[in-house]
Amino acid sequence: MEILHLTIPATNRFATEYTAQDEKIQPYFHYRYNHISDLKRRIEELGQRNFSRDKLVSHISDFMNGFPTSEKVQESLKKLNDDKSVVVIGGQQAGIMTGPLYSIHKVISIIAFAKEKERELNTPVVPVFWIAGEDHDYQEVNHIYCSENNQMKKQVYPESPNDKKMVSNIAIDSDVCIKWVDDIIESFGETAFTKDIMTFIHKAIEQSKTYVDVFAHLIMGMFKEHGLLLVDSGNAQLRQLEKGILAEQIKAATKMTTAVLENQQRLQADGYANMLEISENAANLFYYDEVFKERILLDYNHQTQCFVNTDAKISFTLEEMLTMAETTPEKLSNNVVTRPLTQELLFPTLAFIAGPGEIAYWAELQKVFEQFSLKMPPLVPRLNFTILERAIESEMKELELQLEDVLKNGTEERKNQFLQSVQSKERDEILSELQAKFEESYKQLLAYTSEKEKGMYPLVEKNQALVQKQIAFIQTKFKQSTEQKYINILTKFDRIQSSVKPDGIPQERVWNGLYFINKYGLSFFSRILDHELPFDGTHKVIKV
Repeated sequence: MEILHLTIPATNRFATEYTAQDEKIQPYFHYRYNHISDLKRRIEELGQRNFSRDKLVSHISDFMNGFPTSEKVQESLKKLNDDKSVVVIGGQQAGIMTGPLYSIHKVISIIAFAKEKERELNTPVVPVFWIAGEDHDYQEVNHIYCSENNQMKKQVYPESPNDKKMVSNIAIDSDVCIKWVDDIIESFGETAFTKDIMTFIHKAIEQSKTYVDVFAHLIMGMFKEHGLLLVDSGNAQLRQLEKGILAEQIKAATKMTTAVLENQQRLQADGYANMLEISENAANLFYYDEVFKERILLDYNHQTQCFVNTDAKISFTLEEMLTMAETTPEKLSNNVVTRPLTQELLFPTLAFIAGPGEIAYWAELQKVFEQFSLKMPPLVPRLNFTILERAIESEMKELELQLEDVLKNGTEERKNQFLQSVQSKERDEILSELQAKFEESYKQLLAYTSEKEKGMYPLVEKNQALVQKQIAFIQTKFKQSTEQKYINILTKFDRIQSSVKPDGIPQERVWNGLYFINKYGLSFFSRILDHELPFDGTHKVIKV
């Protein structure tokens, strides 16, 4: 395994400027992530706050019981109970079979940054992954993509819940899931690792009840030796630790919304688009309705001073909401505004590992944190990876394709240029001349019929369309003949595109990790952490 560090511009302008620490961006954040002095200041500020470490450690220990573990995991639990320790945290939805690669990349980023800062700051640092199990958008987590004939094909998990449950509460049928995964892995082809991978995955599924369980099993199977800890935001027991936090969020509901809207206005004035959709009436909390069996977003009615959802015809007074937070907190859950705040109040967060979109929307939350006399943690852009297999690299060299160009633009344009270069100029000239003569002749004939034989005009017009269709048919057949002649070369262009930038999208947003662990072993992603992984804004290309 070799890692290259390349400069590839990001598509998200705000994230690009943030990574470069542009001065225009800084007013929206409390810290600079790449200044050691800011991280030291953050540690000092965390030392002045109180955290329920013992309860948090007890909860995480219980939650992780049954998932793959190690001595390093136990060390992390002990470390988290140390008042001097801090955490590096980040999260993602619990996609089936861990979802797109960027979820794994975020885990790697969390572990790598925690290790790096523990050395540099001489402070205990614990890596924590926050599984966003309270999310309910099932369509985002129920599938993976696999390459079939050099095209990415969506493989959807066959079961579907009947209601709008949190992902944490979506049950999984082990027999159905095993059959589904087996079919996918078999499509990859057998390798020296296939048997062990299937045994591991079967066990993970059999011991799981929900999507989150399967996700946690797979992640810990890959990263347990690095002391990673997991927490599920949708877990009912975790909500017990959030009672006081929920109460404060309920009381500050209108102030939080005003704070977000003010930040959005500032960003718009500076030329940045808003990331969060939020109304003036947003309460920024969800309620689980037992009648609708759905997670319902609440608004705040300023006239009645109640928390409401008009579609569901529900309404709660402030006192009722506070009672719910105290007695049945599992009925309430965070949205995109309140989740970062909850995370901040639960964990002594040295740094939050963020994707490009998260960096952009966290900029809208600065004043929300200030409403609670808090500062946002330093936001560290997660590491970006592309896995480059030897066979793909060889084909790129054969076709004289530059890696940076493929990462930026894919291969479609170069493929079309190649096709153009091998077309017969003589043939194309003949066809062009035929087309021109045809158009001129029919132009004259249509002019004649429109003036002297109007009854024949519709027939001539229809005949013109038929001849145009036949000429187009001949052109298509000639093109197909050329493509067939050079099919081996064109297939290489497609294979490179599918592997490195499928459908013109970064690999990490499409590919799933199953293909790579089947081919290179369960420890494949963990081995990346054996290398230096500087948080310098470069794109990491992993050559295997």
